[in-house]
Amino acid sequence: MATETTAKATLVQRAVHEFKELAILTAYLYVTLGAVILMKAAVLHGAGVSFIPWGIAIVKALVLAKFMLIGRAMIGERFNDRPLIWPTLHKAFAFLVLLVVLVIIEEVVVGLFHRQSVAASLGELTGARLYETLAGILILLLVLIPYFAFHVLDEALGEGRLARMFFIERPPPMPTRPSATTQR
Repeated sequence: MATETTAKATLVQRAVHEFKELAILTAYLYVTLGAVILMKAAVLHGAGVSFIPWGIAIVKALVLAKFMLIGRAMIGERFNDRPLIWPTLHKAFAFLVLLVVLVIIEEVVVGLFHRQSVAASLGELTGARLYETLAGILILLLVLIPYFAFHVLDEALGEGRLARMFFIERPPPMPTRPSATTQR
């Protein structure tokens, strides 16, 4: 009976942890994607076009966050014995590829829903919108690098330590030894 209660508590704890991660990642993506959408809205407003899809941004952030959490299981741990830049870049580029593939699938599904051919759906990402698509991919990479840098550093320091240092408490600084130049 005690084992069953412990297993349930562990499952509940894992669910709460996953939900917190999903909420934090969704908020991070919403703020970063929101900044891009705000810029796009400002440019279009300057051209006389009304464009404010805030609801789409939160849904897109939630979907991307969920795919990223699922993608962690798919993309293995590599370069953990090297300087932190390598696992950071590996994860950022691997997730960039994963998310670009998912966006392509999303465009095809939306196109099929609107009775467009696959070629016409993919034409939305390329063709006249190619520069916008490439800029979106670059921005997504710039969003992923700091996210994974935080996680890789957190893993190197010990799970949760970096987050505690940022948001809860900061340990007092370590006393420094006088250098050779200050002893003279």
